[in-house]
Parts: sequence; C-alpha cells; structure tokens
Amino acid sequence: MRPHLSNPIAFTPRPVTIISSLIYAALIIALLLTHIIVPSAPSNPTPIAGVNLTETWQDLQYISGGFHPYNSRRNDETRDWLLRRIERILATNTKGLMFDRSKYLHDSQFRASIARQSPAVVFSDVTSNVTFSREGKKSSSDSGRESGLSVYFEGTNIIVYIRGSEDGGEDWWLTGQEPPKQGGTLVNAHYDSVSTGYGATDDGVGVVTILQIIKHFTTEGHKPKRGIVALLNNGEEDFLNGARAFSQHPVSKFPRTFLNLEGAGAGGRAAMFRSTDTEVTRAYQKSKYPFASVLSGDAFKRGIIRSETDYLVFTEDIGLRGLDLAFYGPRARYHTDRDDARHTNVDSIWHMLSASISTLEGLSSSDIGNEGKGTDAVWFDLFGRVMAVFRLQTLFALSVALLVVAPITLIVIGAILYKVDKLYIFSRKKDVQGGDEQEPVSLHGWKGFFQYPVVVVLASAAVIGLAFLITKVNPFIVYSSPYAVWSTMLSAWVFIAWFFACSLDYLRPSALTRLYSLLWLFAISWVILVAVAVVERRQHIAGGYFLVFYFATIFLATLIALSELFRLPPTSEYAEEISPLNIGEARSHRSQSIASGQRLAQASEEQQRPEDNEHQNAEEDDEATERTSLLRNDRHTTFAHYHQQDTAASAEHALDEGKERKVYLGEQAWSWSLPTWLWLLEFLLLSVIPIILVGQVSLLFTSSIHQTLADGSSIFLPYIAIAGLTILLLVPVSPFIHRYTYHIPTFLLLVFIGTLTYNLLAFPFSPNNRLKVYFDQRVDLDTGINTVSLTGIKPGPYLRGIATSLPSTAGQAISCVDSTTRQGLQVCSWHGLAPKVVPSPPPALGIPPHFGYADWLSLKVARTNSTTRNEALITLSGKNSRACKLVFDTPVSDFSVAGAGEEDARFDKVPKEGSKEIRLWSRTWEKPWREMNKRGQGLNGRAICLWSDANDPDAIPALEEVWRYAPVWVAVSKNGDGLVEGSKVFLV
Repeated sequence: MRPHLSNPIAFTPRPVTIISSLIYAALIIALLLTHIIVPSAPSNPTPIAGVNLTETWQDLQYISGGFHPYNSRRNDETRDWLLRRIERILATNTKGLMFDRSKYLHDSQFRASIARQSPAVVFSDVTSNVTFSREGKKSSSDSGRESGLSVYFEGTNIIVYIRGSEDGGEDWWLTGQEPPKQGGTLVNAHYDSVSTGYGATDDGVGVVTILQIIKHFTTEGHKPKRGIVALLNNGEEDFLNGARAFSQHPVSKFPRTFLNLEGAGAGGRAAMFRSTDTEVTRAYQKSKYPFASVLSGDAFKRGIIRSETDYLVFTEDIGLRGLDLAFYGPRARYHTDRDDARHTNVDSIWHMLSASISTLEGLSSSDIGNEGKGTDAVWFDLFGRVMAVFRLQTLFALSVALLVVAPITLIVIGAILYKVDKLYIFSRKKDVQGGDEQEPVSLHGWKGFFQYPVVVVLASAAVIGLAFLITKVNPFIVYSSPYAVWSTMLSAWVFIAWFFACSLDYLRPSALTRLYSLLWLFAISWVILVAVAVVERRQHIAGGYFLVFYFATIFLATLIALSELFRLPPTSEYAEEISPLNIGEARSHRSQSIASGQRLAQASEEQQRPEDNEHQNAEEDDEATERTSLLRNDRHTTFAHYHQQDTAASAEHALDEGKERKVYLGEQAWSWSLPTWLWLLEFLLLSVIPIILVGQVSLLFTSSIHQTLADGSSIFLPYIAIAGLTILLLVPVSPFIHRYTYHIPTFLLLVFIGTLTYNLLAFPFSPNNRLKVYFDQRVDLDTGINTVSLTGIKPGPYLRGIATSLPSTAGQAISCVDSTTRQGLQVCSWHGLAPKVVPSPPPALGIPPHFGYADWLSLKVARTNSTTRNEALITLSGKNSRACKLVFDTPVSDFSVAGAGEEDARFDKVPKEGSKEIRLWSRTWEKPWREMNKRGQGLNGRAICLWSDANDPDAIPALEEVWRYAPVWVAVSKNGDGLVEGSKVFLV
C-alpha cells in the first residue's frame, strides 16, 4: 500500500466542518464582545487636557440623586447646581473674569453673566418663551387628520458660548448684529429627567459630558477654531420643549452644526444612530471607538423607532446639520428607577465623552454648515474601531454597477467555457466524434441543480415557522431572552439545511452542487439588490448597504467557482476517453451505475484497494480525504453505506488510478481535475464580510427592539426579523454544508431542542429584564373621585396580575380596556389611594382627604362675546405645580396666553385642524394662567393641572404602592406628563 498525505484544506467533510465552524465562531464571538463590552476608560483620570473622569462620576452621582422632571422642585435645585458648577469651571480656566450671580435667575433681557469679549459667556435664559403645535394623527375615516394640540412653554435653559479663534470679539447678541458668518457648533443635552427615572443616562451622562466639554475647550491651548455653544436645555422629556425654547434665543442663530447627546438605556456604548449628511458624519469618524449604523437612522425615517429627540427640533425647526449620539439599551431600564448611577459606569461616560470631544473638534474646525444642504450618507463601524463613511450616491452607483457588471461577467465566462468546450453545467450528454454507432456520453451536468433551492426553502421555512410558533405560544420571551431566540433559530436552520443537503447529496451526488448553489444564490441576491437600489434612489434609504456588499461577495465567490471549470478537460475529450465503455449492455449498465450515485474511488487516501480486505479494519480511523464517507465511516452512517458497488467496477477502468483517486464519492467521473482547495477562498469571500456586516446589524437591531414590546410595538416584528437575519447569517455556509460531518449539526439539534423548550415554556420577564408598565393617577377635583391606571402589554394575564398584587385593589373590580393613547397596549384602572401632592394641614378627624381637592386648582371662565359665543377668557392656577392644560370637547381655532411674547413664524400656534388640547408650562410655581380661546362654537372642556414630583414617598401613595408591592419583574414608568392629574369641568 502507498501512503498518501491528506490535504488539510480539501473539500472533504473534516476540513470543511472544522474550518468553516471556526471562522463562524471567531467572527460571532468577536462581534458579541464588541457589542457587549465597553472600551475601558483610561487609568489616568485626566486623559485629555481639561478633562477629569473623577469629576464626571461625582457630577453624575449628584445629578442622578433624585427625580428631577421639569415640574419638580429638584429640577430648580439641579439648575442652580449646574450654574455653580459652570462658574467654578470658568473661574479656573478663564482667570480674572467677574461673575454676576444675581443675573442667573432673574434676567429680564438676554444678558451675559461674564464680562464683554470674554472667552466664554454664560446665559441663564429665563426669558425665552415659545408657542408651537403638533398635528393630529391621520384620521381613519378619510384622508385628513384629527385635531392636534398646542403648547406654550417658558424655558429655563443654560447656554454657554465658547468663543472661537475666528469669531472675533464682538458681543453681537447684545447689539442686535448678525453672528459671525462662519457660524459655529452646538452641543446639547437636557438636564431634566422623567418623573420616574433618576436620569443617569437620560440625560445625566450627556450633561456631565458637556461640563467637561466646557472645561476642555476653555483650557489654554484648546480654544476651538469656530465657536461652540453648549446648551443644557430643560423640558426635553415633556415634548422637546427646551430645544424649541432655545430657538427663541439670539445665540440660536450662531450654530450651523450640532451634536445632540441623549440616552435611552443604562450604560453600554453610546451609538451614533442618526445623522443629517455625509460631511457631519465624517467628524464623528475621527472617534477612537466609533459605534454606528445608518440602519438606525433609517428606522427613525420609517417610523420603526417611535421616540424622538432634540435632533428633530435642530434639523426641522432651526435648520441645522448634525448628529445624534445616544445610549440605546437596555430599554427596560429607560425612564425607570434603574436609570441611575449604579447601572452605568465610567467606561460608558468615557465612551460618550471621548467621541463628543473628537466630533466637536472636527465640526468646529471645518467649513461644514456653510455649504448648504449636505449629501445623504452611509455609515457603519467595524468592530467598534474603524468607521466607514461615504455618500449614498456612491452606494447607489456601486449597486447599479454590480447589477450590470456581475451578470455580464458571469455570462462572458460561461460563453468562454462554451467556446473552449468546458461548459459542463447544464450539459446532459456529449456526442462522440468519429462514428454514427457511438451513442452520446452522459455528462450528468444537471445533477445537483435543484438541490440548493429545496434545502434553503425548507430551512428558511422552518425558522419562519418558528417565529410564528413562539409568537403564538410565548410571545414576550424575546423581551428577556433574545439570545435564546437567536439560538433556536440558528440551530434549527443549520440542522435542517444539513439534513436535507446531505440527504439529497446521497441520492444524487454531484461535483457541481457548490457551483449550482452559488448560481442560485447569485440569482436570488441579484433580485434583492434590484429592490435595494430602488429604495436607495427613490426613498433615500441607505440601510441596505450590507446587502450591496453581500451581493458583491456572492458574485466573487460565484466567479471563482465558475472559473474552476477551466481545469476540466474539454467535454469532447472526456467523451472520447469514456466512449469505449459505452457499447451494448455493459455501457447501459455502467451508465445506470453512474447516474445512481455509485462511488468511483476508494473510501480514503490512505485506504487500500477493496480487495485488500486484510487492512480494512485498521483503516477505519484514517484521515478523511476526498473520497471519505460524508459521515466518516462506511459502516457508521446515518444513511446507507457509502461502499463501492461491484457494478461500478467496469467504470473504474475508464480512468487511471491517479484520476479515480481525485473523484469524490459518487460524483461525476470527469471531476477528478477540479481543484480541491478553492472552496476555502470561496467560503472566505462569501462569509467574512457578510457575517461581520449582518452580525453587527443583527445585534444592534435586536438590542434596539427586543424590549420595545412594552411600548406597544409589534410583537411579531422581533421574531420575524431574527428569522430573516438568521437566514442572511447562515446562507454563506449553505453551498458547503453538504460536506459537513454529523458532529456539529447533531450538537445543534440538541441546542435547538433545549432552547425551543425554554422559549415556549419560560416566564418571559425577570428582575434584570423587568416588564415596563406606565402609571398615572387622575383626580376629579369636583367630585373627589380618583382613578389609578397602569398601562401595559396585551395579550396575557400580566397587567391584570400586576394590578391584583396591590393591596389597595383587594375587593375592587379592576377594569381593563384597550388604550386610546398608546397603540397596542391596554389600560387597567381602579379606585386608588388618595394623593397628597399639595401640602395642606391634616384634615379634621373623620373628614375624608378628598374634601380638600377643590382647592388644588382655581378656575375662572368668562365669555367675552355673548352674541357669537366664539371667545372666552380662562384663568387657572394649580397649587404646587407649574404645568397645566386645557382639554376641549371640540377643537379651538386660536388662542393667546398673557405675557407670551411675539409669535415665531416657524411654528404654527394651532394646527390646520385646530387644537383640542393646550399645554401650559411655566418657569414659576403656581402661576395664574390667563388664556383667551376662540372658536366658532361653544367652548367646553376640562382644566387640568399636573403633579410630577415623586421624590417624597408620601406624595403619591398609589405610585409608592406599585413600587413596593408589584412583582420584582415589574418596572414603573410615567404614562403622561404628570404622575397625578387633577381636573375640573368648565362650560362656556
């Protein structure tokens, strides 16, 4: 026997299984580590001039030390603390300047708190008021819209202008002059929190980042080229009110670009998830640890992500160009009591801070913003280290080029193969030259053509079916266990694809299976790329960038696989070689043998000829080669034995021993000359880039949406998205999976059984992944009736079960109906514990507390035109509150608020369909509102004041009860602008 060294990269079961599995595992592990682990902050607490990480952590601990919504006393305390903190920073960095603290809280004009022509100017803006409106949702009955709402807001923003070296020394905001033509850059964060969250990441990290930005850019030697405006706005959580108030300040005319800092989670990496154009995105590209995907920006465009940030105001209302940088998960902590310093860390602060400084350096030193409108952009990072940024127009050009060049190239290669007589694909037979008595030689070129679509359709149908199954049986399991859902989908696809690929390959083995698989994949992806190019052109959607590169890799792999055919002998030459065996009965017999998948070579490179039976047992553990059985051993296989048949003996003589040893079991005899290692190049092309790009999209998408079910988002969307992304992730291995051994698919079958059982039976929520419910309490101040409501998911018993766990609901009939304000959710209500949001002396013995409710809101309504009844003067004031609203039975067409100031043409005071609600926000407490409302008919409705301060546990006992007695897997967030709403009816 002659020993043969096995080829470690041959297209045989063991190399294919080991190499492809290791590549997949390495890439997926690297992606998971990048996604989960935040880059460590430097050990040096002062890594950049003027930046101190120890200070940032201490500042964050103070800011997140209590709830500080706009309508709370702690909000005022936070504002005063910020002003003092900025004063200390500037006193250190800009020595010799005088501060006038008396102007911080009571400026009657836009005046600076620092001397003229100073390096930095602080504005304590307590004069900017804004009135704006929002259209109502589209009407279900016709093409119009329902009536909208209007907002009047009095701002309390803090603005710091850091003068640039090219800005000059004029205080243009005082003289009424235009700001410098080159403009500057705005960096923004909001210092208010929601009433149920401490605001550590939403938006405390953004606030402390801005404090360090002020410190850095006022440090000697780091003055920006163009000025920077640092805005700490107040009132973002209630309707983006603070950013709109900034639009009324003279300094708002100065910036051309902006960087908005936000938070929608707790900790982790800060993602650049939205940008206006290519040019501003390139400024972020300079970050040391970029983390971004244009897919998130497209999700905002298409309404998949419902929430909004100040980015909307800066782009649409003020007309700036810029980007959004925000923490995005876990969303279960967003707007809850776990948005605190305990659930974030210095690493996350550093990630946002370092990215912000590098981005601002880029924006403030360039001419961006003076060029008019930017170009649509494509951007994505690679492993959080490198970022690609280019124009959408470039992506579209690449898409079109691939759509045209790729198929033409393959057609040309096919034509050349035909010309040189080597086009074995799609070839059934070849005529033998030299005589009429010679019958055509069978090439079996169609074998394997239909295997790939069968395999992919069955595997893909299985994971799509699993999406429906899990949605039906345990629809919320993805909320707490997204990786378990991923494991189920991935393991199911691999096992099913392997099982059917091996079965079909056993029935009809073919050397062309891989090439046909790639051709099918090319055709399918070409059709998908057409759709991607259309949305790129018509809708300016760039999120399909990964599909463009995906197609490019498929094209290259297919090109290489097709080019392998040049190694084959011409079909006529092969026919001449094989033709002497095609005579009479023997010819028919051997032709049937080849067609039925008989093996033309031995079982292993190191095995002897079949007649050497004395060595058979010793060879069973030899290294696998091109002819080794798919399941490793001829006598140990899931399917029938892959042994040599006696009927194949005559066919073996058609080829010499060297050739037959290169033919894989049962495949076409002419395949002996095909290279056995090019599969690896094809696999690398087909897998590495698609896995990286699709894997990053998969992780970002999953983290962003898997807990949005509590917001009323589609339940089915996460599952069908995971199913679709599973297919995209695993399709690269599909042309090679018929060469897999049974080991990994069998292991994945066990994974599938275990994870599917878990996904169908496990409880979907946990203390670390709490179900978010929304609290509000409404008090009828006329009757004393108060109702507590929790809004949450449906279907299922979860929300009602939470309500029944509260002591105060014992013996009550809990009413659960569909929510009218939060689509896809339901509301459960009951008679609640009496709120104590207005300080008052304890009631006399035996007198119920609700007898004092009427004093919480004072209301006067007077008709001003008794003839037409189209105008009314409404005066109202709420105790211990600075937020009220008017809700009308029919929409009003106009209104005015005393002291509101001039109207801004950029904002409609009332939408076209009128306003059924007018929200009123005051910077002072218990302000008496005087409002004139106009309409063609009568004015009836409710006057409502809001209370949002939950820092005192005795103020809102019903909320405290939910926090204390609800199950540990429940998180509480606010449902509206106020935790408690007190109302009175008015008639005109």
